[in-house]
This record gives sequence, structure tokens and C-alpha cells, in this order.
Amino acid sequence: QVQLQESGPGLVNPSQTLSLICTVSGGSITAYNNYWSWIRQAPGKALEWIGYITYSGGAHYSPSLKSRTSISRDTSKNQFTLQLSSVTPEDIAVYYCAHTGWGGTYYTPFVSWGQGTQVTVSS
Repeated sequence: QVQLQESGPGLVNPSQTLSLICTVSGGSITAYNNYWSWIRQAPGKALEWIGYITYSGGAHYSPSLKSRTSISRDTSKNQFTLQLSSVTPEDIAVYYCAHTGWGGTYYTPFVSWGQGTQVTVSS
């Protein structure tokens, strides 16, 4: 069973870059056709997909966040990382990493999630 754990600073200064790490256990981030996402939920708002990195290292982003987002990975540590630049109070949210699995013939979207990490933007 794949498990995910987010880590990173809970407080970021405005205009700085938010960096979060998702550590994966119970499965490899290079496993064929598996996808690794970042998702957030701001107070009182719906879940918002930020982007994902594929098993082969390609990254895809939400159009609304694309200009400020970078998702990368460290296969030696089985981790993937979110960087969100130029943060503002609008980026205050609980940030989650999530896994989309491949069953050989079908995907299971967002089958596993981390517990989430609160990020606050304030000076």
C-alpha cells in the first residue's frame, strides 16, 4: 500500500517560494503509469489541483498556477517536490500530495493521499 507524507515549512513570507516535499513509501515514484500530484484546499474553498509529475518525470500544471509552479522529483529518495513562487495570502491552504495508480488496464485517480500540511503566508 502506497503511503505519502508531506513535509516543509508551515510559514512562508509573501513573495517568497514555497517548497514542499512528498515522501513516498510502499511504492516507487518511477512505477509505470503512476502519477504523483499536488492538490491544495484553501479555507472555505474546494480542492484545487496544482499539478503532477509522471512516473517518467514529466510534469503538468494547472493553467492558473503554471507560471509559478514547478514539480520535480528525487528518485534516489523516492520523493517529489512542489515549488510555488511569489506566494501571497491567496496561497494559504492545506497542501496535499496524492497518488494515481495504474492497475494494468485502468487508472485509479487519487487513490492515496498524504495527511496534508498547512501553509500560511505571512511576514
